[in-house]
Amino acid sequence: MDPKTRKSAKDFDQELLDLYDQYCHGKIARRQFITAAGKFAVAGVSATALVEMLLPNYALAEQVKPNDPRIKSVTITFESPKGNGPTKGLLVKPAGGGKRGSVVVVHENRGLNPYIEDVARRLAVAGFTALAPDGLSSLGGYPGDDDKGRDMQAKLDSGKLLMDFIAAYEYLKTDPDQNGKIGAVGFCFGGTVVNSMAVMLPDLAAAVPYYGGAPKADDVPRIKAPLLIHHGELDKRLVEGLPAYEAALKVNGKSYEAFVYANANHGFHNDTTPRYEKEPAELSWERTITFFKKHLA
Repeated sequence: MDPKTRKSAKDFDQELLDLYDQYCHGKIARRQFITAAGKFAVAGVSATALVEMLLPNYALAEQVKPNDPRIKSVTITFESPKGNGPTKGLLVKPAGGGKRGSVVVVHENRGLNPYIEDVARRLAVAGFTALAPDGLSSLGGYPGDDDKGRDMQAKLDSGKLLMDFIAAYEYLKTDPDQNGKIGAVGFCFGGTVVNSMAVMLPDLAAAVPYYGGAPKADDVPRIKAPLLIHHGELDKRLVEGLPAYEAALKVNGKSYEAFVYANANHGFHNDTTPRYEKEPAELSWERTITFFKKHLA
């Protein structure tokens, strides 16, 4: 298949996409996924080939190229004393000088892959310093393969992994170009982490969880940061929990906006998989950048 060919969700049965969601979240193994996908195979396309079409195609993950003259990128290592140890991350800044807001970019459940690196570069183009840590650093870093990355991340202590992203926030506080306002954006696992960061960090200036799990209702009173919450309508597992989260936010007088995008699946912002939906991905990102400009300026 041409590396620039983009399959869309419309090319696949929704039941198959739901199976893929279970696979992505480690609820079923690859062999189970391939077996279950067999019922959707058609003439000339095996179950294995069908599965391969659903996997990320990182040839598509360069909206902003690493050598883009508008940005400066460097790999750094920062300490995470309460986490899994020293953590590497991609630090990306606008090429111009001056003080600016900063954003921690939290990856999915598979480490710092090319899609998340590109998200960090997009933020830098928009005028922010972005730090995308690799939660797999203690195991050697993202292995270049999402399946292996997912298996590696599942072996880590989740509490310590959360502290690696808290440590990234603390690192940004020491950056000479920061203006004192730091936000966070995360996707899937990363969205859940961003919700947790909002609970744990009273000085977090803005939080944008994409299809992340909500914190416990008892923890919501601790949230100080304004929230911008994104979900896909077809992501039933998380959308069903949104009303309770919103109710807790309202009762506690928290500042938030929540959007559920029609006909969008979990992972709709990730432009390297068929679950990507161009219109909600672009609209949600436009809202995210506007939100960060408002709260991190």
